[in-house]
Amino acid sequence: MRGLYNFIVKPKGNTYNNTKKIDDVNLILNNSLSEFKYINRNAIVVATPKMLKTNIKVGDEIIIHHNVFRRWYDQNGKQRSSFSYINENLYHITEDQIYLHKQSDIWQAYKGYAFIKPIKNKDKFNLNIEHSSKGIVKYTDGTFEVNKLVGFNPRVNHEFIIDDELLYKIPNENIEILYEYQGNEETYNPSWA
Repeated sequence: MRGLYNFIVKPKGNTYNNTKKIDDVNLILNNSLSEFKYINRNAIVVATPKMLKTNIKVGDEIIIHHNVFRRWYDQNGKQRSSFSYINENLYHITEDQIYLHKQSDIWQAYKGYAFIKPIKNKDKFNLNIEHSSKGIVKYTDGTFEVNKLVGFNPRVNHEFIIDDELLYKIPNENIEILYEYQGNEETYNPSWA
């Protein structure tokens, strides 16, 4: 089965990531279907589109939009699957729902995005631990260089946990400043990531 313009994917693991193993105990972090932070965003490509040229291949791991695997309750209280649902464990997605893909164990941002590592705030008069509009480029689509210090519009960042590291997905057009990288910037990765 292949779509003309859509990828067909399956979740990597469960559709929700709402547990965390600490020592030998599994903690349930959330029991609500509506909390988007606990929806799995990791998918495996089952089929690529017939009509699109892409470097994504069958079997690649990708990071996708959180609504793909989402379940919800309709006005009658009946549980429903997302619009992307095909059957049992298959979903169709459009190219603009892909943010990151992994080939040969290397992550690369998909068209139009960069993933930024937050840095610690050095302003001793600011109570926020993390700087809200600066970070270091971790993954890119080739528009920016990796490990560059950049400034971005803080209203457009979306939080992702990739390989146990907090990263922000930023559209390339919202990266507004390329700073001189000093090398003494300290990245911020909270313990809950």
